[in-house]
Amino acid sequence: MNTVLSCQNFLSIKQVILLVFFALACLTCTIVQGQDIDDNLGSQLDDLQITPEQLPLCFGMRDITEPRALAICDALRLDQNVRARELSEDWVRVEPGNPAAQFAFAEVLYSVEANLPRALFHLKEAEELTNYRSMGRALASGNIQWHYLTLSQLSFIYQLMGDQVNALAYLDKINSIYAQDIESFRGWPLLKLKEYDAARASANLVIQNSDNPRDRARAWNTLCAVELASLQPKETITACDNAVLEGDTMTENQGQGGTVYLTNASEVSLSLLEFGQAENFLDRATEFINPESVADPWIYKLYITMNQARFDAAYQAFNRMLLWRESQVPAVTIMNRAEHLMAAASFLLLAGYSEAAAELTTTALNEPDRNGTYSADDAQKDSVAALLNMLANEAHYQKRLEEISILGFGERTYASIAAHKYRLAAWQSARKAASLFADLDILLNRLRPYAPLDVHIPEWIEPDLIRIMGTGVMLNTLEQARDKGAFLLNEGYYFSYLTEIEYLDGNTEAVIASGQIAMENLPEQEALLKGRVLARLAEANWQAGRFQQALLDYQSALLLDPSLFRRLNLSLPITIVSDGSPASDQAARLLKRSPRFRQNAQGFIIRIAGESEFNACLLTTGDETISCYTASLERPSDELTAPQQLVLGLHEELFSQGFEISDAEIGLLQGSSVIMSNRNNPNIQLNRENLLQ
Repeated sequence: MNTVLSCQNFLSIKQVILLVFFALACLTCTIVQGQDIDDNLGSQLDDLQITPEQLPLCFGMRDITEPRALAICDALRLDQNVRARELSEDWVRVEPGNPAAQFAFAEVLYSVEANLPRALFHLKEAEELTNYRSMGRALASGNIQWHYLTLSQLSFIYQLMGDQVNALAYLDKINSIYAQDIESFRGWPLLKLKEYDAARASANLVIQNSDNPRDRARAWNTLCAVELASLQPKETITACDNAVLEGDTMTENQGQGGTVYLTNASEVSLSLLEFGQAENFLDRATEFINPESVADPWIYKLYITMNQARFDAAYQAFNRMLLWRESQVPAVTIMNRAEHLMAAASFLLLAGYSEAAAELTTTALNEPDRNGTYSADDAQKDSVAALLNMLANEAHYQKRLEEISILGFGERTYASIAAHKYRLAAWQSARKAASLFADLDILLNRLRPYAPLDVHIPEWIEPDLIRIMGTGVMLNTLEQARDKGAFLLNEGYYFSYLTEIEYLDGNTEAVIASGQIAMENLPEQEALLKGRVLARLAEANWQAGRFQQALLDYQSALLLDPSLFRRLNLSLPITIVSDGSPASDQAARLLKRSPRFRQNAQGFIIRIAGESEFNACLLTTGDETISCYTASLERPSDELTAPQQLVLGLHEELFSQGFEISDAEIGLLQGSSVIMSNRNNPNIQLNRENLLQ
């Protein structure tokens, strides 16, 4: 289960909760330090009879009067991001000792370029220049806005970068100096530190003492995550329901304001195996694009539709996910990029684009830690990315073997050696994944269906953990998870894991026994997981001599998940029947070399006709057509003969989904630099409440 139970940011609430405080504080500051305000600006305000309350927001404040700051804010508001960068960089160059200049440049680096490390550097510079120990000193300095903004943004940036200790320290500093109630922002950093009791206590304090819907929604969201931290699923999770209810009260436009709460509610519903309810929440969350929310509901819609083998709907979700991603502000794009990459890689793996999936997961592995907005940590992201990368490289190696099988001897030998790089890459990723999954608590939580607070691994992929970690380790872990109640809602998942373990151990009859129980109990929505179990049952039944049952299982698995045979390195038993034409006989010889087929008189029939129409059809033993591919008898290119084209085409017809995914679509995921992106919110003062959702 992907970790969308995201934190609620403290930093932008200064724009709402503390507006009155700063209006009063800085009004006093203006009276005492009036000579520090630009005379021209003051006279312009007098001439236009504009009051401070009528000024537009600048960095979330209405009382900022520095002309350079206002110019930067105007540029940001007009989406003139290059100009904002130039103005802020020039200000720092001219006045490096001005905390306002340091903060403004840091804000541009963060909001426009999503460059968190550089933003942090300049915020630390601003802190050194405004190191006040009391509100009185800050007020007397004339820099009270910049001091408060700097401290709050430091807490925010540290939280995004995963340094929750410093995030909490700056919250405490704000509380100490400005006596502001920051309790509602402490829960999520505490949860990220796995201090569940402290997080629960903090959230309960907020619920008892605050009437503010935002504070209460954050608190309920924290309690929701704390409740989900238990391995045993809850029958009901009241805190998660309350988070949605409080979120609904914050805005009339639930699609914009409630994205995170609705997405969280969907994840909770999945953990309770309430699939219809989970999708309903996602449908509500997808009604309006929310550029500032880290939660992208189309990611989870993609996972749900994939799991259920609703491939047309999955393809639509994949495309909508790309559109949502393209609309996001730069800071969000950099934070959830790895999540988009892994969701897309899962889909591309199913669709037959294994090489692209390998590239995306390699990129995800190299992404920096920007998951302070999620309940999962960076090690979890890396472990899942490594697992997916292993599967993608293995699948692409199998696809290359199919392509190599049609070549001549010399070419085949050379290409086989070259293809081993994918096998090596898969092995390296498997070792990396094994090291990251080695923690018992992580493995226990992974075995729970739709494991909360973890990076999402599709349920049809999770059994691959067994061959990475070893059957002995996983059998022991599986039994512990069962004893702790991980499978209380449905034991079909337990038996699906057990089927995989028994298969890898070569226990034929045990595979059949556990596989049948899994098929009887797994929810109907677990189509791809059932396809995997069917593939294992097919192999076991074939080995046991139950050929007709095995063929039925193979056929069902093939229809549910065609790419499964490449991912698991499986082959179909076949008998080849040629019409005797030269082209058909040549195609038959090529098919016999394919790793996807093995000759057996009891198997399926592949009938090849090469006279009036050159085609190959996979048939049942009862002569019912499963699938066909037709090629032209004319040489289609300088590289492939008609028999070669027919054999490759039949493989694609049988073992991939047939979606046409363009390089441009995949390129959107690889992404161009977000520097100077013009996709910012028109109000440019990013609503960080959404950013951390």
